[in-house]
Amino acid sequence: MLTLAASALAAPAAQAADHPFQNPRLPVERRVEDLLGRLTLQEKLSLLHQSQPAIPRLGIAYHKNGTEALHGVAWSNHLNDNWNQKFASGTVFPQAVGLASTWDPELIKKVGSAVGDEVRGYNAVDPILWGLQVWSPVVDLLRDPRAGRNEEGYSEDPHLTGAISTAYGKGLQGDDPSYLKTAPVLKHYLAYNNEVDRSLTSSNLTPKLKHEYYEPAFRAAISADAATGVMASYNLVNGRPNHVNPDLDAEVRSWTGKRLYNVSDAWGPHALTDLERYYDNKPEAFAAVLKAGLDSYTIDNSDGGPMTQHLTAALDRGLITEADVDEAVRGALTIRTRLGHFDPDGGPYKKITKDVINSPAHQRLNRETAGKAAVLLRNSGVLPLAGPRSAAVVGPLAGKLYRDWYSGQLPYQVTPLDGIKERVSDVTTGQGLERIALKHLDSGKYLTATGTGPDDNAALLDTAPTAASQWDLTDWTGGVSTLRNAGNGRLLGGDWRSLDTDDADPDGWYVSQQFALERQPDGSHLIRYAGYEAVESWFALPDPYVSVAADGTLGLAPKAQASRFGKEIVVDGVAAAAAQAARAEVAVVVVGSHPFVAGREFHDRDDLQLGAGQRRLIEAVRKANPRTVVVLETGYPVIVDAPTLLWTTHAGAETGHAVADVLFGDVNPAGRLTQTWPGTDALPSILDYDLARTGMTYLYGRTKPLYAFGHGLSYTSFGYQGLTVRGETVSVKVTNTGRVRGDEVVQLYTHQRDSRFQQPVKQLRGFQRVTLNPGESRTVTFTLKKSDLAVWDHTRGRWAVENATHDVLLGSASDRIRLSTTLRVSGETIPVRDLTRTTRAMDFDGYSGVQFADETKAGGEVVAGTAGGWISFTDASYGSRLTAGVSSVSGGAVEVRAGSPTGALLTTLQVPATGGIYQWGTAGATLKAGKGDLYLVFKGDLRIRDFALAR
Repeated sequence: MLTLAASALAAPAAQAADHPFQNPRLPVERRVEDLLGRLTLQEKLSLLHQSQPAIPRLGIAYHKNGTEALHGVAWSNHLNDNWNQKFASGTVFPQAVGLASTWDPELIKKVGSAVGDEVRGYNAVDPILWGLQVWSPVVDLLRDPRAGRNEEGYSEDPHLTGAISTAYGKGLQGDDPSYLKTAPVLKHYLAYNNEVDRSLTSSNLTPKLKHEYYEPAFRAAISADAATGVMASYNLVNGRPNHVNPDLDAEVRSWTGKRLYNVSDAWGPHALTDLERYYDNKPEAFAAVLKAGLDSYTIDNSDGGPMTQHLTAALDRGLITEADVDEAVRGALTIRTRLGHFDPDGGPYKKITKDVINSPAHQRLNRETAGKAAVLLRNSGVLPLAGPRSAAVVGPLAGKLYRDWYSGQLPYQVTPLDGIKERVSDVTTGQGLERIALKHLDSGKYLTATGTGPDDNAALLDTAPTAASQWDLTDWTGGVSTLRNAGNGRLLGGDWRSLDTDDADPDGWYVSQQFALERQPDGSHLIRYAGYEAVESWFALPDPYVSVAADGTLGLAPKAQASRFGKEIVVDGVAAAAAQAARAEVAVVVVGSHPFVAGREFHDRDDLQLGAGQRRLIEAVRKANPRTVVVLETGYPVIVDAPTLLWTTHAGAETGHAVADVLFGDVNPAGRLTQTWPGTDALPSILDYDLARTGMTYLYGRTKPLYAFGHGLSYTSFGYQGLTVRGETVSVKVTNTGRVRGDEVVQLYTHQRDSRFQQPVKQLRGFQRVTLNPGESRTVTFTLKKSDLAVWDHTRGRWAVENATHDVLLGSASDRIRLSTTLRVSGETIPVRDLTRTTRAMDFDGYSGVQFADETKAGGEVVAGTAGGWISFTDASYGSRLTAGVSSVSGGAVEVRAGSPTGALLTTLQVPATGGIYQWGTAGATLKAGKGDLYLVFKGDLRIRDFALAR
């Protein structure tokens, strides 16, 4: 059927270069212009959709954007069957945060190349389903570990993220100078790191952080030609939806001389009218998307008809021109030409076949990568294991691997239990879970499964616990648990309003198998339903809990109607695991997160706690056997500690081999953390993107974390000697001072001591992973250019290298600096701010109680204040005539004060009502000219665009 479908939708393949666009010997630009000139307007419009129909008269086949390939080929949606994901079953590499934990760009390029090969392999099987434009890598910075998509990103640091994304992107693209193996797209532009209300929340970005922190991760891969475009993110930035962010065109395209092909996220263009209410109608919204710099609409599944209708209306109304359409279509045609779509033979990568999928070579690469990604967080001396004769391998993840939302199905599984069994003859195991019964306290009956079908609703039946009324309780993270029935092996789940046991594992978009057992003061429990659909507006049941109706049936109801249950432990799996550990030479406890539970796309985490049941398991086994190793398998930081602790992501089918390789010393661990692991849940609001103010990430954090950025231990030791800085070269000698071969990740940081602006505590400037034999030394060198030390000067809107002293710091982690020296940089002194010139309000030095907003829907950013909010401009000179660009619905005032928000009042600027937030007027006032720090204090709701204090 797939062959028939493909042939029906494919245009007749040209046997020769009948037209210039089919001639591989011609430059890409000429081929694109030739094809563009042959297309009708309707054909051009059709190419602006994700699902691009065939054009038989020109021999152009159907093409679909958007194969997911984050850490292996994951999934796609078939033509006319878009609600049904089609999963790949190839090589699943470690989650993205694990790939970055290798700190090894050369290795990650190999991984990207393997994934690119498998995309081509799947495309050879079914080109309709498996398109060659891939939505990967994700370069969203991991500035808050509570974000639901943490596992999809690489790091909290832009330099590291840029290096890893560049490596993965180059691997996906291939090494041909003209052709693309695949066309990678960077996700998601810009400042996207929260999931709750993601299409309605606005990321407040100061110009400094935008240029210095949020943009560089994208700029690195684009400027290195390691990606062919970016995907707009769902969120707003400074009040404007990213799907109409003008930087998509003006900024992103400036980073490369090559033609980019930028795409929308799924449904994103519709959100502009249907959710965000940013535009009044579809033609206006869709025109704005095109004008902002997006070239492809991911909407309406495979149906490009609505998009064509809206864009045609926009053309008729003069909102866009055919030249605007042509410019966007050039992006699609350029990428498709480079993919070989228009070559008679399909281009050089067409020869890749399905034989590459999950090949032995890729399996070996998976194992190597998973081993190199593992991070040894703590070691009491138990590791590496030296030939134990017996082992207890326990925990909910000991004998099971899980895929995540952006991975394919695992074609096979080597679990940690499997990997250890290959090395130890006497192994005992168990999940270490409590098997419980839930007794309804009013009726005395037990929550009981009645079958495995969708209509087999759970009920209160048993008066004494049987297998059908016993549940294996897994406390994952954040207080969210799953309940697996002992009788049928299925999970309890919410079926919109009822409860049933028809699912084998947490899966799907809504993941309805999530519950939280909330202990009450009297010892009873309420069972909160935590299925993801509970946040949807159509669910219409806030705060749902398990309840018993008058007729005795089970369902969901508001908390006030929640039923009380007694939690009875039928089998104490924790005690059983501890007993096994006591009898074994060593114990390995494998705990962690489930990728579908307690946070994922569209859902953030409330806290970072490992589940209470898993923590009890760790403590019980440790008490029973001091030679206990805890293997923690998560896609994000959690708050847990143990004397010997090894962290890995969900690392694919070879996870068990990789874990065993590290535990037994065949691989000396050298993975390093790519984000700070906080030691507390008392974190700032996840919606506050101003790191300099919140202290999030190692760049601005000043409190001691649980584990620092860059942290990771080894089975050997390393010495650092002879740090020198000569010109643009920083060098240090690193020696393996231990007894075994190992890798060290040498990390270069700098700190600017003197600055007009707030500076990071330290900032990563370079890193190298080096392999050294015992006693071996190597001189590691870094290039540190003067331009690398430039800062964004928001007072003049440009980059500047300041005249300053810098600390040059070399070490093995951000909190383990081994050597340091100073570097005096000859630069410029930032002049006193000249406020006599027109100054953008957004170029403030400090702020409080304000939001950043859009000047117009097309461009510009302004400060929106309410009574009591303020912005400051420090070290400034100013004149006596104040004029300001302002807007306000109801009018207000701005006080100009000296030295502080409550300092001497210099003048008051009266702001009249202008008719709307996008209706701009001018207000004026006078004051005494002077020098110093000025504060503009808001009195009322208004916006300031710019101002000048002329002499």
